[in-house]
Amino acid sequence: MDASRRGFLLGRRRPAFSPAVSVLRPPGALPEAAFLTACTRCAKCVEKCPTGIVVMRDGELPQIDFSAGECTFCGECIAACTDGALRRDAGQVCPPLTLRAHIGSACLAQRNEVCRLCGDRCAARAIRFRPQLGGAALPEVTAAQCTGCGACVAVCPTQAVVMHPDSAAPDRCSLVLV
Repeated sequence: MDASRRGFLLGRRRPAFSPAVSVLRPPGALPEAAFLTACTRCAKCVEKCPTGIVVMRDGELPQIDFSAGECTFCGECIAACTDGALRRDAGQVCPPLTLRAHIGSACLAQRNEVCRLCGDRCAARAIRFRPQLGGAALPEVTAAQCTGCGACVAVCPTQAVVMHPDSAAPDRCSLVLV
C-alpha cells in the first residue's frame, strides 16, 4: 500500500519503484525542470496510452504506473503531446526509460516456491531462472537486456519486482528523486 495517508485512505498500492524514486515520467519526457514548465496537464498522453500505464492522479502531472501494465514504447504518448513536454528530439530528451528490474526478498522463488511469472512476461528475456539443487529455480535479472518496460512488475503476486534507476544510464532525468 502507498505509505502516504492519502494513498492509504484511497487504497492505492505503492508504486513499483525503489524507495528513493517517487515519480517516473512518460517516455520522451524533457528533463524534470523543463517538463514541469512545459506540461499543461492536458492528459492527452494518458488518453492515448494503449496499455494504460500513463496516469494522472489528483491533478498531478503524468507519470508511469507499472502496476497497470507495461510500456510498449509505441510513442503514442509522445505523439499526443502538443505542449512539447514529451518529445522525440535527439539530444533534448531523456532516454525512453532508464530503469531496470530488481527482484526483492518477497519473491516466491526465493521462498522455495515455484513461480516464473516475471520471467514468462519478459519479452527481452532479461529475467532467467537459475536451477537450485533441492529448491525452486531462482530469478536473475540481466541488466544489459532489461528494457525497463515494467512487464514483470504487474504480474508479480508478491510485488517483489521493483524498478530501480539503471546505474549505467548516463541520464536519469525522467526520474524525480525525493
